Amino acid sequence: MLAEVATVTKGDRPRKLYAERALNLPLGAELITGNMCDLLSTSSNSECQDGLAGGHTDCPFQRRIIPAHRLRPRRTHPEIFQEEDSIDESSETSTQEKPSRKLYYKLKLFPGKWVNILYDRLTLLALLDRNHDVVENIAVVFLAFLVAFLGFILLNHGCFKDIWVFQFCVVIASCQYSLLKSVQPDAASPTHGHNQIVAYSRAAYFCIFCGLIWILEQMLRSKDLPVSTVYGITIVLADALKFLRDILVGITYCFPITFLVGLFPQINTFMIYLLEQIDIHFFGGTAATGLHSAVYSIFRSLTALSLLYGFCFGALKEPWDEQHTPALFSGFCGLLVVLSYHLSGQSSDPTVLMSLIKSKLMPTLVDSEEEDEDSEDIKDPLPEKLMNSVKEILLSDLVVCSIAYILTFAITSSTVFLSLKPFVTIVLYALAGTVGFVTHYLVPQLRKHHPWLWISHPVLKSNEYSQFEPRDDAQLMWFERLYVGLLCFEKYVVYPAIILSALTNDGFSLSHRKKLGIHCDVLLMTVAGLKLLRASFCNPSFQFVTLIFTIVFFEFDCSRASETFLLDFFIMSIVFHKLSDLLHKLHFIMVYIAPWQIAWGSAFHAFAQPFAVPHSAMLLLQTFVTTLFYTPLSPFLGSAIFITSYPRPVKFWERNYNTKRIDNSNSRLVSQVDKETGCDDNNLNSIFYEYLTRSLQHSLCGDLMLGRWGNYSSGDCFILASDYLNAFVHLIEIGNGLVTFQLRGLEFRGTYCQQREVEAITEGVEEDDACCCCEPGHLPHVLSCNAAFNLRWLAWEVTTTKYLLEGYSISENNAATMLQVYDLRKLLITYYLKSIIYYLIHSLKLQAWIKDPSITEALVSYTKWHHIERDPAVFSVKIDEDYVHCLQGVTRASFCNVYLEWIQYCANKMEEPVDCDEDSPLVTLCYALSVLGRRSLGTASHNMSNSLESFLYGFNTLFKGDFRIATKDEWVFTDMDLLQKVVAPGVRMSLKLHQDHFTCLEETEEPAILYEAISNYKTSLVICHESDPAWRKAVLSSRDTLLTLRHMVDDGTDEYKIIMLYKRHLSFKVIKINKECVRGLWAGQQQELVFLRNRNPERGSIQNSKQALRNMINSSCDQPLGYPMYVSPLTTSYMGTHKQLRSIWGGPLSLDSIRTWLFSKWLRVRKDNLTSCNSGVNMEDVDCAGGSSSLSHNPNSITSQSLSLYQARPNRTSHANRQHAAARREYRSRSVQPQSQRPPVTSQSGPILDSQQVSASANGLVQRLSNSQLSFNTSIASIFSQVPRLSTAGGQLSSQLQAAAHHRSSQVSSSSSTLSLLFGKRSFSSGLVISGLSAAEGGNTTDTQSSSSVNIAMGGPSCRSTSRATQWTSEPYESIDATYSNTPNGAKDNKPSSDKCCTQGADKSQEDTTTSETQELPEQKTI
Repeated sequence: MLAEVATVTKGDRPRKLYAERALNLPLGAELITGNMCDLLSTSSNSECQDGLAGGHTDCPFQRRIIPAHRLRPRRTHPEIFQEEDSIDESSETSTQEKPSRKLYYKLKLFPGKWVNILYDRLTLLALLDRNHDVVENIAVVFLAFLVAFLGFILLNHGCFKDIWVFQFCVVIASCQYSLLKSVQPDAASPTHGHNQIVAYSRAAYFCIFCGLIWILEQMLRSKDLPVSTVYGITIVLADALKFLRDILVGITYCFPITFLVGLFPQINTFMIYLLEQIDIHFFGGTAATGLHSAVYSIFRSLTALSLLYGFCFGALKEPWDEQHTPALFSGFCGLLVVLSYHLSGQSSDPTVLMSLIKSKLMPTLVDSEEEDEDSEDIKDPLPEKLMNSVKEILLSDLVVCSIAYILTFAITSSTVFLSLKPFVTIVLYALAGTVGFVTHYLVPQLRKHHPWLWISHPVLKSNEYSQFEPRDDAQLMWFERLYVGLLCFEKYVVYPAIILSALTNDGFSLSHRKKLGIHCDVLLMTVAGLKLLRASFCNPSFQFVTLIFTIVFFEFDCSRASETFLLDFFIMSIVFHKLSDLLHKLHFIMVYIAPWQIAWGSAFHAFAQPFAVPHSAMLLLQTFVTTLFYTPLSPFLGSAIFITSYPRPVKFWERNYNTKRIDNSNSRLVSQVDKETGCDDNNLNSIFYEYLTRSLQHSLCGDLMLGRWGNYSSGDCFILASDYLNAFVHLIEIGNGLVTFQLRGLEFRGTYCQQREVEAITEGVEEDDACCCCEPGHLPHVLSCNAAFNLRWLAWEVTTTKYLLEGYSISENNAATMLQVYDLRKLLITYYLKSIIYYLIHSLKLQAWIKDPSITEALVSYTKWHHIERDPAVFSVKIDEDYVHCLQGVTRASFCNVYLEWIQYCANKMEEPVDCDEDSPLVTLCYALSVLGRRSLGTASHNMSNSLESFLYGFNTLFKGDFRIATKDEWVFTDMDLLQKVVAPGVRMSLKLHQDHFTCLEETEEPAILYEAISNYKTSLVICHESDPAWRKAVLSSRDTLLTLRHMVDDGTDEYKIIMLYKRHLSFKVIKINKECVRGLWAGQQQELVFLRNRNPERGSIQNSKQALRNMINSSCDQPLGYPMYVSPLTTSYMGTHKQLRSIWGGPLSLDSIRTWLFSKWLRVRKDNLTSCNSGVNMEDVDCAGGSSSLSHNPNSITSQSLSLYQARPNRTSHANRQHAAARREYRSRSVQPQSQRPPVTSQSGPILDSQQVSASANGLVQRLSNSQLSFNTSIASIFSQVPRLSTAGGQLSSQLQAAAHHRSSQVSSSSSTLSLLFGKRSFSSGLVISGLSAAEGGNTTDTQSSSSVNIAMGGPSCRSTSRATQWTSEPYESIDATYSNTPNGAKDNKPSSDKCCTQGADKSQEDTTTSETQELPEQKTI
């Protein structure tokens, strides 16, 4: 049916023709054109007359007959637009001429009232921004009103005169219009496309500046403004406020220009920057990680300041003398130290702290979240690790702050700083300068790769410096211990003493004479003390330079201008921070534009190089300004022309960008089936950088404190370079015992420019013999003149050459090479089927599958011996071991001929017997699964298994878990575990077995060896596809070995690689880069790509520049500015997770650790005292028989103690005695066998022992037991009383053991006396506690079960000692934790095991003797 118009019912919205749909109108707008108004009216034709002005002309819609099926009715909700409408009709509309009439928007203002707008959609979007929700509309209206209000207030106050009134109105108009239509792209926008925050930036800045101008105007109206003198400069407050107001007014005039060149960041970045700079320079804070972090940091600093202000105000309000320091002032000093220490050890990001509080206050909610994570099997161990570290720090701060408060209060109350005023300060200053010079200059220089850029190798070398591939952790060197000791002494003793001395002296003087008023003096004193203490606790690397310069400048150069030492030190700390930034900027500029090493990346660079020379004065001015406001100085388009960028925080990047790895858990199913999920190398290799981030999280803070990265500060940048990993590490927050960093992983196979720069940082300069134009050589251990000169003109420096981190080494093999021959493919199929059989038999559902009637019914055909599988696309004589050539297929008989032995061997290894003969259901199920597995491989290979490429494609498809099940094999859907737990693991295990075949062919053919190999790989090896979430979980869980198959498609190559990962220690070079160089290049790259929109992939700003590492720095930018392989989230490393550093300082203090340490020391002292008091008595009891006679004749020995213990216990039952007798008969039957025929018996603490090893080990045992490191669980008295008896009874120990026992007899008697005195009439549980604590105090626990368990052997006469001695060489120990040893249930539960181990004899005579004594006394008990 054809129609020229669309029928419109009353109340329906107007329908659109094909041309109208293509316009995709915005919400609420209607299109009208010419005499089509009749079609588009809602209820009558009167509403469209406004659109018909100018008369009617020909319209293309009138000349063409539109088919009725093209006139689709409009949906009920006009807000929903479908793009498919215009797509369907694109072929028809392309042939039609465009409408000649202008297009209008019909905008509905009120019901029944419409306004026609002449602009089309693109023109309207170019004019106005679209607001997405009501909140944006409210914010825009509020800011527009605030701009108008503040502008009216300032104009009314007469702040602007003459032509500047017009300029101010232009600024107001531009700020209001930016709320309607923002500038896109903006010079300060960090992202491509529309930036919502930029729309509010101009209005927000206008409100801030005009608000400050208004406040200053109100202050200037006051007539009693004070006049002060600071550092000899008279400051008239009225003039200062007027000067500040004029500066703000001038900046407001320049708003259009400043926003054009991008000198102001977007408003959220500005707030982070402003709060961070205030917190760092005035409160000694650390860098912020975001807006919430900045607000949190400034809030806690202000809270601490307000608390300290009250104490200080109360102390300085009244004057006090030198002989008496007010308690309120001592309390202020103690509180200042405590708060400074606590704040310095807390991160600026409150996320982890809030999670810890949440877990304590709302544990049920946290448990439910953990259950959800466990159900998804993606629980990350990092959050829990961070929470434990924060909890450990808080518990430690509780103890440390209490001790610090008491000590500080006592020291300041003693008036030592006032009484010994000149002497104490001089000593402290000299001590600080000496310790700082040695710690932060001398030792780091001697440890550098090129000390002072003159020496060719480090003077203080690490143990790994000369090793090619270190396999163990980095060894702790003596100079590292010295560095940590000096650093802790400087942080926690020297600088707190200096600041406390300055506080006491300045407080005493200010209490008598107020310089700037009581409130101002107290505020400055509190702020200065808080800032200096926090900065000293966080990072005192440059404090000694600041201190020395402060003393020299204000004591000798400008002594009259000095205020108080505390204020001088505070001011100089800010000045030196800015001077450090200035030196970094000047070094970057000079290195970058040095004419003898300039790297021109484009023709513009060649033009800009001479053009920049006349503007050196402007460049110097920009350098000073950018240093003052901490803004980057970036090279324009990578050239020698430098321009100022907008200020940024230390974190630099506004976005919280981090890489999200693509795998099967976050991708669509269709992408997993149709193509490889995240198959590009960058996505797959990003996991190695993620693991490297976890390794750094564990060890970075400790390594920095050990000086392994040299001197460091907030904002420093480093590059870790190894064989294939090149990671960019950005230090953001430096705290007291914590470091927050971000890692950016560069590409494995980078561009040509990146490779040139990698070569520059990895090649050595030691072999350079040149000096200017000749080669005279160089002195030994000294660099040549050219090498030393070139090293000084680099923006980077190698600090460490052998830095060890735990990571993964990658080995890859080409799968095509390993499967090129048909025999190798046949071997892979054989391993494939054997692995399926192994996993089937070891499945817990095996019996259920065998007895399942549906599976049994489906497998009836497989039970017939004459059934033949003849699929030529699946089975082939070339790749199937059980293929019968005459039958052209596979039969049950041929399958059993090859795999029945393997089936029976695996079945016999099971605990439950399984029928595994030829006609058993187990063999049937194995045969069916073998057919299913091969048919799945053939289907995945597109029925072209004979082709190598198809075979690899199919095997890779099965490896990643994509099984295409044929109709014949749909019985497997009865239980999906048959695929997921049997066939899929079989595919993956076969790849590893096939790889092992090349190293040990004969061994893998044996069923026993193959079975053991599969069992070991099942537990120790992770085999899965890289898109499987289990792969990432295994890597982050630090599994030792991983295996995968990767399909690599790159540059026209299509390869399959077998990737093997081995966890080991990787060696890195640590390169420190000038942080101003990094910030400048990052800022220039952002401006070039976002604002200037330079999309040239070979632009000059990313060409290699070896002196500045320009390509590596620019490629590490956030995507899409750079192309890093991985960008980590902001990660915090804590000092307590470093094992070596923990071994130096002993771990964090807590109440439990202090109580345990004191109790163990007390017991050790008590034991030593008792031993020394009774040593003379026990020496008389020693005879030639060793410790056995001594113990048996000593009335206070262990035997008497055991008698008193066992008399209180009930007699054993006859059932227990029968167990003892059976155990004795078993041991006797073994003892009469020849030594060579006895089965080896292992021990928990050593290898298998034979007759010769028994003698040697016993001798070593005697020597080791002579040390005081062993606890009571291997009591000297018990051991030595049994060793000689064992030698005579069994005839196994040599005479050397007897001599050693006789030599140690004095120690035997001493130990037995100690036992008798400690265990005299006290309960046995106290003895266990003492023994456990003594074991925990010992250092060498080689011969003990563990440091927290005790084994105290309580025996009767010497025959029982002989039985116990036999147990030392034959049976493993049984132990229970000492904390459970004094409970009756624990002792009762261990009766059978202890009875068994205490009834072993050496011969029949010993057995009879022991039996007779066990009838009188309870049996020997091992706890």
